[in-house]
Amino acid sequence: MKLFLIRHTALQVPSGICYGQSDIDVASSFMDEALHTQQKILNTQFDAIFTSPLQRCLKLANALNIGEPLVDNRLMELNFGDWEMSAWDDIPRDIFDAWAHNYANLAPPNGETFSQLQQRGVDFLEEILAHYPNGNIAIVTHGGMIRALLAHVLNMPLKGLFRLTIDYGSITQLEFGVENSVPKINFVNL
Repeated sequence: MKLFLIRHTALQVPSGICYGQSDIDVASSFMDEALHTQQKILNTQFDAIFTSPLQRCLKLANALNIGEPLVDNRLMELNFGDWEMSAWDDIPRDIFDAWAHNYANLAPPNGETFSQLQQRGVDFLEEILAHYPNGNIAIVTHGGMIRALLAHVLNMPLKGLFRLTIDYGSITQLEFGVENSVPKINFVNL
């Protein structure tokens, strides 16, 4: 199975704002970005397309025009809890630094850890692998989820997540069921 992890396009939110699971709309450049992303997968036939329920993903999933998107809440971005829609600079420095040092296991107040995000992503992935062992599957999701799934496939500690660049509208392709069932990363951030 080939899994196409597609990050949503740019957002209509000021820089420096923590937005996670807040339902932020896409930027005015959406149509151009969506068309650019669509061109990358133009000649691929998909068996299914899944998406986060947040409008920034759902809009792109629909714009790609590759099938009726199936919404799955497990594909949502990290829940930043009380930090949602706050300026990063307004979060007390000591609290932010503690979280930044151990975001895999430390949640923002009333939020979730990156380990929890990764676990729901892996649960989704295992379910998809069981249902579509030989298919081409598109997943429109968020940068945090794509990084967490890559870390899982690479057996990489979550501490290194932000060493992975995942641009808006980019595609990362994973392939399963080849080379003794070891997942293969065909490309990242295309």
